[in-house]
Amino acid sequence: MTTTADPRAVVIRYVEAVRDGNADVIQDSFAADATWHYPGDLPVSKVWHGRDEIINEFLGNMGTVFVPGTVEIGLVSTIAEGDRVVAEWTSKATTVYGGTYDNRCIGIYTVRDGKITSVVEYADTQHVAATLFPDHDSRRPAGTE
Repeated sequence: MTTTADPRAVVIRYVEAVRDGNADVIQDSFAADATWHYPGDLPVSKVWHGRDEIINEFLGNMGTVFVPGTVEIGLVSTIAEGDRVVAEWTSKATTVYGGTYDNRCIGIYTVRDGKITSVVEYADTQHVAATLFPDHDSRRPAGTE
């Protein structure tokens, strides 16, 4: 698969692949040793290590809480400086719990040699907890359930 080395283009390509459900481009977007940090006290809050863990466990498991065919991703903006790109996007979907997920997110991406090497994602974690993890007790640290 052909990739560009321009960090902003790499991130836009990745977000559009998520929007379009293009698994090959999603896979191709990450370096093998990439990390994804999702701060907070949710079941998914931790640093995810490696392309396979990010795609199969983090992104893959997040996909299971949405009703198939209802996810809408919209890229709002990007800001790039050197190998770092800040991307803002909206995520909307119907959850398997019957609720509506509607969040605005920001990711700080580091891109090297045309691949995403790290991401730190910020979102309204209170909304994430209420709509995607309704049975999660946020007073307990993640991983102690």
